[in-house]
Amino acid sequence: MRRMHVTVSGEVQGVGYRYTMQHVAQRAGATGWVRNLRDGRVEAEIEGADATVDAVLAWMAEGPPGARVTGAQVTEISPAGGAGFAVARDG
Repeated sequence: MRRMHVTVSGEVQGVGYRYTMQHVAQRAGATGWVRNLRDGRVEAEIEGADATVDAVLAWMAEGPPGARVTGAQVTEISPAGGAGFAVARDG
């Protein structure tokens, strides 16, 4: 089990990134959350088995149709447990 903190930059707000990511993460079996940041980036924490986290990270690098991801900062953090994958309040 591992947990990753991710911030994604580019054209990632106003294109359905958070809600599509929620669907992708739930389908993969990941837990965590995703939210918009005031500076135009998207921030997320993803937790799950290695393959699960890798699958969500791979999707995040591309995003949904209409998004243009130009960068991502990924940091491994301590697992927190929990259930579900939420779209959190903007930060």
